[in-house]
Amino acid sequence: MVEVPEELLEKWKREDEEAKRIRREHADWSFIKSLPPKLRYALEYYVETGDDREAARIAGMGLEEFTELRIKARIPRVL
Repeated sequence: MVEVPEELLEKWKREDEEAKRIRREHADWSFIKSLPPKLRYALEYYVETGDDREAARIAGMGLEEFTELRIKARIPRVL
């Protein structure tokens, strides 16, 4: 197993937190809260994790269909 330097782990953690903050701030929460629970939970999961594949699975959608929903919810894809 490869040991990752602590400073690199901290950098990745800061980047993840920044991406989450950006997704939270830009999301259209009124739209998200108006959705059925399954879709709402999937979008909330995406906002917190950035994992579009798992969020699409939670929503019961294909990745392209989930991407369209994410865009309607104004949640940016942060790389």
